Amino acid sequence: MPKGIRVYELARELDVNSKEILELLQQQMNIELNNHMASVNDQVAAKIRKLVLSARQPAAAAPAAPPKESQPARPTKAAGKDARAASHPAAGPAGASTKASPTASPAPSDEAIEPEEEILLDPRLAELRTEERIRRQKQLREEAELRRRRERERQNQQRGRFQTEAPRIQEIALAGPVTVGELAQQMGVAATDVIRRLMAMGVMAAINQQIDVQTAARVAAEFGVRVEDRTRAAAAGGSARPAVKALLAGDDPSRAVPRAPVVTVLGHVDHGKTSLLDAIRSTRVAQGEAGGITQHIGASTVEWQGKRIVFLDTPGHEAFTAMRARGAQVTDIAVLVVAADDGVMPQTVEAISHARNAGVPIIVALNKIDKDNANPDRVKQQLAEHDLIPEEWGGDTIVVPVSAIQRKGIDELLEMILLVAELQELKADPKRRAVGTIIEAQLDRGRGPVATVLVQTGTLRRGDAFVAGRTWGRVRAMVDDRGRPLDRAGPSTPVEVLGFEDVPNAGDAFEVVADEKTAREIAQVRQEEQRREDLEARKAVSLADFHQRSRAGADKELRLIIKADVQGSLEAIRAALEKVRTEEAYATIIHMAVGAISASDVMLASASDAVILGFNVRPDANARQEAERAGVEIKTYRVIYDLVDDVRDALKGMLSPKYEEAVLGQAEVRQVFKVPNVGAVAGCYVQEGRIVRGAAARLLRAGVVVYDGRIASLKRFKDDVREVAAGYECGIGLERFNDIKEGDVIEAYEQREVSR
Repeated sequence: MPKGIRVYELARELDVNSKEILELLQQQMNIELNNHMASVNDQVAAKIRKLVLSARQPAAAAPAAPPKESQPARPTKAAGKDARAASHPAAGPAGASTKASPTASPAPSDEAIEPEEEILLDPRLAELRTEERIRRQKQLREEAELRRRRERERQNQQRGRFQTEAPRIQEIALAGPVTVGELAQQMGVAATDVIRRLMAMGVMAAINQQIDVQTAARVAAEFGVRVEDRTRAAAAGGSARPAVKALLAGDDPSRAVPRAPVVTVLGHVDHGKTSLLDAIRSTRVAQGEAGGITQHIGASTVEWQGKRIVFLDTPGHEAFTAMRARGAQVTDIAVLVVAADDGVMPQTVEAISHARNAGVPIIVALNKIDKDNANPDRVKQQLAEHDLIPEEWGGDTIVVPVSAIQRKGIDELLEMILLVAELQELKADPKRRAVGTIIEAQLDRGRGPVATVLVQTGTLRRGDAFVAGRTWGRVRAMVDDRGRPLDRAGPSTPVEVLGFEDVPNAGDAFEVVADEKTAREIAQVRQEEQRREDLEARKAVSLADFHQRSRAGADKELRLIIKADVQGSLEAIRAALEKVRTEEAYATIIHMAVGAISASDVMLASASDAVILGFNVRPDANARQEAERAGVEIKTYRVIYDLVDDVRDALKGMLSPKYEEAVLGQAEVRQVFKVPNVGAVAGCYVQEGRIVRGAAARLLRAGVVVYDGRIASLKRFKDDVREVAAGYECGIGLERFNDIKEGDVIEAYEQREVSR
């Protein structure tokens, strides 16, 4: 095996700093090492010795003198070093060298310097005997080590300085609270150094205790590391839901071709959105909807004048606001349906906001113009109030009068859609891997998980491996909006895909990857991330719930298990129930999934004391029998606002007593004392009210709250006291906080119950 030497040993031999050796390796030889413990081979070490020693020689130094004693041409084994030294004299700084003996081999190059020749690179030692050179080198090493030890002792004596090597990492990303040990590991520093910095900031935390992202950022800044806060990104989905825009950015402009526009139909409930699509597609979708309201997202393709148009039909009920927003995000053009006899309604305004936030053009379809009470001018006036000024009034909003029942104005509407799409120059790369969005997903009894995918770029082929949110799969079959099987689907094509391992979430990014192994690994990483996020969320809620139950003496949480027929309905129900939630009494969804109500759902409800709500699904026989035995209530619904009304009624009468904050007193910090094994103790003067030991307290600095916790200790002189009144001095210790300064104000307060 090749010989080697560690960087710190080489630095100690040459009496230089390890950092200088690392810089020489990087600058002169393009060798980058991590730290001083790394090793280099003998050839590289020889180059470093030559560079360091040549830099120490004077510019006009004379060439090294040849050895005084002549050596035989073939040296013995014992005298090998002296013989080789005599046959290879050292070169001077100017390149001059003594003449080698006829029997000696030529001087080796920098790439092949023997260990015996390394010492001859130093002209100061060239003339010394072998034993004397070894003794002299040992003496130089001991002197250098003594100097370094004294320098370290001097630095340790400097107040406020830490023996911490600066981390090589310049930036880290945090998606939530992190333990001190994990933070130190990510920055590449010792955990003890991080703890010392926290103590200097007044935060007492052990290696396994968590600190928030803000505190972690402050500590990392002390080490020169920047922290990227991904808390909001994680809350919005984070890596579990990658942005489709980022995936679409991989298109090759040279291969882009025109694609069909994707149109979303938005508007208020019962303004005729689905009826208008019926007239366009010559179908009768609305007749099959419960209550005459569209409750799922559908996608269809229409051909007109030899060109394709893809339509997304979004529901009009206000509880499906999130679904309308998702439709606007994947669309190119928004068709706003407004009834001529009803005008602009609240959900019409919401639809306008979603379309504008998505940055898509809006075309207004003025429906129901065939009615006797239709008033198009009044509707145009209302649209103008929301900055949708019709073209005939000098604006830039296209308004097309239509009648879905009589099929009037349909051709004009389609012509305007193609005109706006032509101005947008919509293009996509059909030769890349497919990228799209999950429009709808459900669990089919015979086919398993099925999802409607809108392919936005690339070409999706049967057999492709894909990742969709936190699930993966392989395309086993594809069906278009008319039930016809497909082998491939290009850009702007909605298809129903079979082959998912699990039901994806509506709105998830759909991406084709290289193989099934890659897809499985990506999905597993996203599932693990989601599992950690759910665990942290459950822990936070559980603590708060336990505190509220202990204060109020009763359970004020209504636990629900939601089962629905499609994923979009689940999201809509969750969004609707969030509006019902209040600070005093609220509903918590402990489980939600697609499919029929099963016996396992009943068992979960029995263990969690929850109620099962089914939307467009029914319990099977086993689930019904288990519910009767366990006393679990199962309620099923067909219309979403009936479900929301029942939950709202159930929350009535569950309000807990109301609490308000009452300030007990304020004390000004006059002096701060450092007590060993205790921390900082504030010498205070109580200005008003009273300070009570164990009470909640805030530390105010220039009117800004820098700490909110409890009073850990309260003393009068050397005695522990329960409270101190105004006009007296006292010593106050705050719980787990030492960053107290003179002039701060400590405010004690409590929560008092108020009758309702």
